[in-house]
Amino acid sequence: MHVGLIIKDYAAGTEFNRDGLPTKSGAEFHAENHAHELIRLGHQVTIFAKKRYFRMKSRENIDGIDLVRLHEPSRGAELVLRLMTTHRDVDALYIIGTPPFAVWAIRYAKRRGIPVTLALTAKMEIFDAHANWRNRIFAECSHYIATTHEIAEGYHVRGGIPRAHITILPHGIDAQKFPVSTESKKKELRGHLGLAADTPVLLFLARVVLNKGIDTLQAVWHIVHAHCPQARLLVVGGGLKVLLDQLRQLSIEMGDSVIVMGEQKKPQNFYQMADIYIFPSRHEALPTSLIEALSSGLPAVVSDIGGCDDLIENGFNGYRVPVEDASAYAERVIELLENAELRRQMGENGRAFVASHLDDAVLSDKLASIVQHGENVLGRHDFLKR
Repeated sequence: MHVGLIIKDYAAGTEFNRDGLPTKSGAEFHAENHAHELIRLGHQVTIFAKKRYFRMKSRENIDGIDLVRLHEPSRGAELVLRLMTTHRDVDALYIIGTPPFAVWAIRYAKRRGIPVTLALTAKMEIFDAHANWRNRIFAECSHYIATTHEIAEGYHVRGGIPRAHITILPHGIDAQKFPVSTESKKKELRGHLGLAADTPVLLFLARVVLNKGIDTLQAVWHIVHAHCPQARLLVVGGGLKVLLDQLRQLSIEMGDSVIVMGEQKKPQNFYQMADIYIFPSRHEALPTSLIEALSSGLPAVVSDIGGCDDLIENGFNGYRVPVEDASAYAERVIELLENAELRRQMGENGRAFVASHLDDAVLSDKLASIVQHGENVLGRHDFLKR
């Protein structure tokens, strides 16, 4: 099968900008991962995306992916022309998000009988099928993939998509890259930061931006540190300089109890040295960092929102608490810090959940089947429900 994967943007090259923020969106990372998984299964993948800058090549091969960049202002026409000529052997279209230029490809594919699958990875992408002509065309795809239950409901309610044409299929991770730490490994990694083996470590690993609840994180730490002064807060991730500086100042004020690492290319090491994962985000779809933390055997305390609700079951693999409720966050963090057996059991549950529901090895065949047929022939429409 030759898959034409259509996405608005697809950055290649530098991973982070000067502010330490990723040059790729979450959707772009998922597109790259899905492309590599489809290639691993023996399929051919061409990614069609807009050309951001003049210096970018119009076409190149990147790690086995045929990348075609479409030129402004006629991206839609160029895409259809590609499908008619240089890429006339494309068997199926897989669209991530709602790039405006994709509508022309949808219409062309329908005339040729090519299946079209559309996947949304964020609540904000949900379209109202009656709002404009583009949205009406997006509502004409063969099948739809939702990464969360919230997005699936949005497809049906706002997009008017029949539930039979919607499959809840989360994006996954390579769980083998995020194993549960051993005591010796944890001791070794903590030693690199000058931490004792028995130091309680709370981990925040995500972009350091307001949407991720950095203000809530600071308020939580005031409470937790007062109760458990020997604990340490480990902050990993690039982001806004003003917020990173605030966290460094917080550490000075609180006995060097906050360790700000900035952006790191090997997050596995930080999951493996932590005891608990905290994620006080205000808005989320299906956060990859939370999946990685669960795979690494960490219990998680998260905001009761979006995809976090799909990943965390209270008392099973972590806790969900109201958004911005620092007291509720601190209460659950302290409970976990004081109960090693509870942490261990929740960590085992989280790891097992990822292995059975969120590992690329489990999900990739399902994605390939849906994209190839333009329908769900798997006999099940919810692959996220436990």
